[in-house]
Amino acid sequence: MPRRVDHAERRAEIAEALVRVAGRRGLHAVGMRDVAAEAGVSLRLVQYYFETKEKLLLHGLRWLTERFGERVAALVRDAGDAPPPRALVEALLTAALPTDLESRTFHLLHTSYAVLAVTDPALAAQPFLKDPDAAERVLAELLGQARESGLTRPGVDPGMEAIGLLAMSAGLGTGVLAGQRTPESAAAVLAHHLDRIFRPAAKP
Repeated sequence: MPRRVDHAERRAEIAEALVRVAGRRGLHAVGMRDVAAEAGVSLRLVQYYFETKEKLLLHGLRWLTERFGERVAALVRDAGDAPPPRALVEALLTAALPTDLESRTFHLLHTSYAVLAVTDPALAAQPFLKDPDAAERVLAELLGQARESGLTRPGVDPGMEAIGLLAMSAGLGTGVLAGQRTPESAAAVLAHHLDRIFRPAAKP
């Protein structure tokens, strides 16, 4: 009796293949045939699951975003039980810095997708570019909680700070990818700006 196909698993395998190829060659150079070869399946099967390259890219990037969420969750767990808001903010921001192969691929593909969408209406029409809004809301909520608890410096605007910190993290990440700065120096810049937002931790 033939093995029953797990469609979710097969879609995940194809998404992983997309990420591997795009990480090596760049998102702009990836075609559905390349992904099929990397996944060890037929082009027809990739087309069956995703129909168009735009849908394939969207699924692959959403899969990568889920992995990023898992990365943030692991950093939060490492911060201990009931971590303070600053630790959660640092976990969210530093997880996106390209410090290893997985985070480098994450940053490279996200940035590539945004650039391609500027001139490709089919990509721009996909909802992926709205995903950063979710990170912005989470970050603003964390900063808002910190302000209500008296943990931030006077005059902090959670919404504006969230926008600025995410933009800074993205820019620093690109600098690391381009060899402009090291991951350590990028993390130091983020820490410097968080010192501007948060009050110093109370001494025991």
